Amino acid sequence: MSIGHHHKRSSSTPWRLLSLSVAISAALASPVWAQDADSEDEEKETTRLENLSVTARRVEETVQDVPVSVSAFSDDDLRNLQAENLDSLQGAVPNLNIAQGRGSASSVNVFIRGIGQPDALQTFDPGVGIYVDDVYISRIQGSLFNLFDIERLEVLRGPQGTLYGKNSTGGAIKIVTKQPSDVAEGAAEVTFGNYGRAEGKFYLSGPLGGGWSASVSGLVTRLEGFVEDPLTGRDFNDDDSNAFRLKLRNQVSDNFSLTLSADYTHQQNEVSLGRPEATLISVDLADNSIVPLLPAPAEGSEFNYFARTSFGPDQDQELDHWGVSLLADWDINDQWTMKSITAYRELDTDFFIDIDASEFELGDVFVGLDQEQFSQELQFHYDNGSNFRSVIGLYYLTEDVPSTQRAFADDLLRLGDIPIDFLRTIDDDLETDSYAAFVNANWNFAPNWTLSAGIRYSYDEKTYQRSTSTFSNTLPPLEGTFAFEDDDDWDAITPSFALEYQLNNDALLYASANRGYKSGGFNGRANSASDVGAFDPEFVWTYEVGAKLTWLDGRLVTNWSAFHSDYKDFQARVAEDISSFPVINAASLDINGIELEASALLDTGTIISAQVGYLDAEYDEFFDFRFPGQDRSDQVVPFSPDWTLRLAAVHTFYLPNGGGLTIGADANWRDDLFLSVDNQESLTQDAYWVFNAFARYETPDRHWQFSAGVRNLDNEVYKTDAQEFSSVGNIQTAYYGDPRTYYLSARYSF
Repeated sequence: MSIGHHHKRSSSTPWRLLSLSVAISAALASPVWAQDADSEDEEKETTRLENLSVTARRVEETVQDVPVSVSAFSDDDLRNLQAENLDSLQGAVPNLNIAQGRGSASSVNVFIRGIGQPDALQTFDPGVGIYVDDVYISRIQGSLFNLFDIERLEVLRGPQGTLYGKNSTGGAIKIVTKQPSDVAEGAAEVTFGNYGRAEGKFYLSGPLGGGWSASVSGLVTRLEGFVEDPLTGRDFNDDDSNAFRLKLRNQVSDNFSLTLSADYTHQQNEVSLGRPEATLISVDLADNSIVPLLPAPAEGSEFNYFARTSFGPDQDQELDHWGVSLLADWDINDQWTMKSITAYRELDTDFFIDIDASEFELGDVFVGLDQEQFSQELQFHYDNGSNFRSVIGLYYLTEDVPSTQRAFADDLLRLGDIPIDFLRTIDDDLETDSYAAFVNANWNFAPNWTLSAGIRYSYDEKTYQRSTSTFSNTLPPLEGTFAFEDDDDWDAITPSFALEYQLNNDALLYASANRGYKSGGFNGRANSASDVGAFDPEFVWTYEVGAKLTWLDGRLVTNWSAFHSDYKDFQARVAEDISSFPVINAASLDINGIELEASALLDTGTIISAQVGYLDAEYDEFFDFRFPGQDRSDQVVPFSPDWTLRLAAVHTFYLPNGGGLTIGADANWRDDLFLSVDNQESLTQDAYWVFNAFARYETPDRHWQFSAGVRNLDNEVYKTDAQEFSSVGNIQTAYYGDPRTYYLSARYSF
């Protein structure tokens, strides 16, 4: 049965589950909410759900007061999600697809409402912006952040630009780390689990005197790996990470403060392996015949987490990622404030990536990256104290990304019985300068009515240099050097509009229209003159209506949204032959969807929650030069499951000794999806469930917490990402989610 038929047939499942959930709980929910407690009896007097504050519009507002599709998570929410890394958000946000990137221990593949960018090559810009303390992270490589000292995390769905540093088409993920405290506080935690997991975390914060305060946090993780070589016992897909963050804050005066932040992450991991899903082949140039090397897995067989590689033990994945930033806040007067965000970051990688995930050299590459970025953002906020506020911003980003790459393919070609050694070397450099100016205003023009409007001008200028040489032992015609330099620039005007109506204190209705833009670029895999040339930017208009409703004196919350996106000039990397991988503006898409987040407080100790996302993503047109005259618009958009669903429950038992025992469980359901632009049947994932559970005991003095948890309780085997280079050895490699993991942890806080 084709995945398309399965797609349609299975789409009724969420409706049945949704109806059942409503009948049982009278609410669907999101993990945005935590309990709000009375100071006299912190747990037992809980009477309503907490309304978490966010800065989705660059000012502090509660989730229920902002006319934006945003999911927010506090530190406690992330603990209940058992979230260790950014990809732990999978399932927790409607229409979000987030996973560890293909073949990399540190990159993240993010799609929001069907829009993203899965290729970690530096010549692509991300489709979803990731920010750490308002600093834009320009590479998806190195963006699989550990979540170890988080104040909150926000996921904004839909185009961003008139309020955020860099324009993005899909949305934004904001990581906000803890600010230094004026009182001494801290925590330390140790965790042990299966697959050799051993982890330590700490956080310390407090005043230094003279208006200064500081915080320092750290994380050390050791994990032996989920994938094993069945012959040697060597482990892959491990985690050997160290991360640290230091913050210094100086309240210079009543109206001026400075916050200096520095962070550093080091990883030294084995290669990340998936499974070849199609027969791997070599080509005999003597007669152009196909020589099978490794058969495809048996139909219907599950990945057993065994894999092999051609790389030796000293060929692994090493990463150093660090940055510093300075935030200045100045209250100029009662109406005007200014914020300056200055940041510098470096990302250095030495990565061996086995694209074919086998002991053969078909698609084995080394990527050494040395990225530097500097950004400066200025924001001027105005508030007249009654019915009008605005933000005016200027943004600048400069980035330099030189890289050295090597492609090894000694098993790809033969000449009769003679194997052909094949090596391609690449040295390239991408330089980018990005400028933007934006303004956004909110006008409360009538009782309960507010109009928001914004506009942004973006200008991007890029220069790309590439030199590639090919070396072969028996075929001089394959050898040679190709080099080129190209530059281009693009600009765009992207407006945004929103109209909101505050029906009463518990009901907000809104409608919005936003335009997003992602700059063009160059083919970072160009090996001949035919592949040289810039591809165009992407644009998207998203139209949305929504309602944020609070019921039953704050015990029930339901947030709804429906949207339509008109997505143009989709940037697609395709494969033509063994050395040609052009990037084309292949398609336009129509994307429609519905999202629901809600929560219900059933009693003083029980919260149930769920998220539902429906996505209808279709190509309006899809023309590919490889298939002249053929419209591929009947194919399925990758990374865009029709349905996503999460149901969760958390209950706290208040013990006679004053302690508390909290138990929680959640179930995530994801519809069928394709993992490649070319819709390879082998790179599909049928609908699946993932179940998680935890228990946590807190001592009466609130200093100690002891936790136990399990993720992927029923050990579901499922694909999360894929490599598709079918023109090279028939490479179709799938990467898989983690198997069942469990842990015990102890945490001390003061």
